[in-house]
Amino acid sequence: MPRHFDSLVFPRPAQDALALRFGQVSTLLDQGNVPDAARLFDAIRRDYESWSALVNLRFAQDTTSTGARSERDYADALTPHVTAHEVALKRRLLEYPDPTAVAGVITPHTLELWRTDITTFDPRIADALEEEARLSGTYTALLASARLEIGEECVNLSGLAPYAESTDRAVRQEAERVRWAFFERNARQLDALFDQMVHLRHGMARTLGYDSYIPLAYRRMRRSDYGPADVARFRDDVRTHVVPLVHDILRQRCETMGWDVLYSWDEPLIDPHGNPRPAGGHDLLMARAQTMFDRMGGDLGAFFGLMRDGGYLDLVNRPDKAGGGFCTAFPTVGMPFIFASFNGTQHDINVFTHEMGHAYQNWKSRDLPAIDLLWPTMDAAEVNSMALEFLTWPHIDLMVAPGQGERFRRMHLISSLSFLPYGVCVDHFQHEIYARPDMTPAQRHETWREMERRYLPWRDYGGLPHPARGGRWQAQGHIYRSPFYYIDYALALCCAMQFWIRSRSDPQGAMDAYVALCARGGAQPFTRLVRSAGLNSPFQPGALADVVRTARDILNT
Repeated sequence: MPRHFDSLVFPRPAQDALALRFGQVSTLLDQGNVPDAARLFDAIRRDYESWSALVNLRFAQDTTSTGARSERDYADALTPHVTAHEVALKRRLLEYPDPTAVAGVITPHTLELWRTDITTFDPRIADALEEEARLSGTYTALLASARLEIGEECVNLSGLAPYAESTDRAVRQEAERVRWAFFERNARQLDALFDQMVHLRHGMARTLGYDSYIPLAYRRMRRSDYGPADVARFRDDVRTHVVPLVHDILRQRCETMGWDVLYSWDEPLIDPHGNPRPAGGHDLLMARAQTMFDRMGGDLGAFFGLMRDGGYLDLVNRPDKAGGGFCTAFPTVGMPFIFASFNGTQHDINVFTHEMGHAYQNWKSRDLPAIDLLWPTMDAAEVNSMALEFLTWPHIDLMVAPGQGERFRRMHLISSLSFLPYGVCVDHFQHEIYARPDMTPAQRHETWREMERRYLPWRDYGGLPHPARGGRWQAQGHIYRSPFYYIDYALALCCAMQFWIRSRSDPQGAMDAYVALCARGGAQPFTRLVRSAGLNSPFQPGALADVVRTARDILNT
């Protein structure tokens, strides 16, 4: 039984003490003791990552806590120094006079990741990295500060979701109005924050010898087996195969509902009878989830029991809690942690099963020999999360209100398909932004509208001024905090839906392949992990065509 989350305390690392520990690795290499040097290097990084993960989690749990913010600021200031030590040691091991000694204790894929890592850092950008982290925290805190009046309630941005999915069209419109009024009030600060981030990242790239931030971003994401040209072709495939299907789905919805025009506030209402709701609140859902995972077989149920009993879940919405959901992990403990904010909508089920996929993968690969392998690169990691969303389908009736299981499955399929155009829209926007870092805020907003016209041609904001002027992107936190980490969801969804297609004819085979993929963790790059699971790469012609064909047959669209 792992330690209970509430008992976790990791020593706060000091800069000088860390320098001494990293220096011990260098000393072992001087002595020719590569195995012990590699083991110590890995142990130091696990210790640091466990502490850093807890610090960032505590800040997300309460963005107004002065203690949590202070500790995050300390971590942000320390991280560039740690990165400098890590890069120096990675470079030394890569250039070690006896390559066979290194190859005997460090996997080839780990070394390939390190070859990427050493091109993303130089001490000259340490201050810029710290400032980037500070700006990211400012964005997170700003959005978490939202206090929105709707109906007779005061809610945060996550709390708007039930109103945004109401069967009452006027309520949905009001939810959109309230949401975008908040962003319009803060538009200047959001524009200024992003402008600083873009110029900061472009400056780092130029310092490191890149023409723009784009190649540096790909290297920071550790994408070693594909590049921007591959992603551009995938975006074109989405536009060719998926955009027409989603457009047809939305036309049908308009006809079914008797609307003359489909507005942006109509898109979240996927089911004409009202989007299926969770079976109950947090406690009931957790009890039902245990039954669901037990029924799926293998060790998934036992693992969820460890998460639940060990306190490694924080799913209840609270004021001042950061928005969104994520999974983090503490490598010295061998346990992941799931963070989310339930709001009483179907999104609770989606985010929970999604983050459980991340958590299960991390737990299955916890005994892999190096910290670099515990997580895959984010593109592959999202396959693990999104695939579990689909693999829970046979048991999802447990998680939704009585009689709504089939409606939930249909809604989940439609929302997944609808995400693909939006996902590539976000990605293309970022490529345009960082290719022209000197854009004005107005030009960035117009660029977003251009991307919407290309990938979301149906989008009509009904006169809501801020999104109609191109401000929709400011609500997408990845664009601010994790640049270029968004196409990963679209690439992974293409793979996850192949798991879904396989599960329709061979449920056990699909589950076995999924478990095996999770156990491989980050032992291979994205495209090789995909092939190892018997899936077609998203970059392979026809990968999306098969998914769309099956979806059309099921949806009768």
